[in-house]
Amino acid sequence: MNPDAPVILVTGAARRVGAEISRQLHATGARLVLHYRHSATEAQSLADDLNALRAGSAVTVGGDLGEDGVPEAVAGQAITAFGRLDGLVNNASSFFATPLGKIDLAAWDDLVGSNLKGPLFLSQAVADELSRRGGAIINIVDIHAERPLRHYPLYCAAKAGLAGLTRALAMELAPAVRVNGVAPGPIEWPEDDQFPSAERAAIVRHTLLQREGSPADIARTVRFLMFDAPYITGQILAVDGGRSAHL
Repeated sequence: MNPDAPVILVTGAARRVGAEISRQLHATGARLVLHYRHSATEAQSLADDLNALRAGSAVTVGGDLGEDGVPEAVAGQAITAFGRLDGLVNNASSFFATPLGKIDLAAWDDLVGSNLKGPLFLSQAVADELSRRGGAIINIVDIHAERPLRHYPLYCAAKAGLAGLTRALAMELAPAVRVNGVAPGPIEWPEDDQFPSAERAAIVRHTLLQREGSPADIARTVRFLMFDAPYITGQILAVDGGRSAHL
């Protein structure tokens, strides 16, 4: 293991898009701190796979980033794991409908906690370390941060906050740390059938490329922003097949 290999913390890394982001970053030679909230088994399985490829290159850390004090604890463990931290990918996110009139504090705590509060306090907790390393933060936003999705006002508001936070952090942490975002479109549908097949088909029809994307599309963009974009900061790149171009 190269002791100078960069160390990246990926939140929500155990499954789906987060797992693919982790694999892509690991393939560049980076060491990974894989954060999870509930998916401890999946996170450890991913760490085992990565360590089989390159021994000692991945560890796991758990916690609900929406809870007070947890982002700071996760940040501390991430920095201690390899003695340094060079990058942060704020990927962890809750997603569910909250029609107006049915929004409660539990939904607020979950959606705002995972999509805005956690990224804010985690970024704050690692800011000094990333500044020392000339590192980068990448936030996984959503095209619906700017073009809201009906029946999801709280989720959209939280992601809009994350979009604003991305630009604000780019100002606050410049010039030492670059901060950018990736805004996915129809990449990977929720596993709880929130979108029936007819609705999914309609979304794809409104996508210029007429097809769904893949987690690899997001992961490649994250990898680019993390390692190959030294003069890009304060930007949010839509990876949506052109869906947001005419929503």
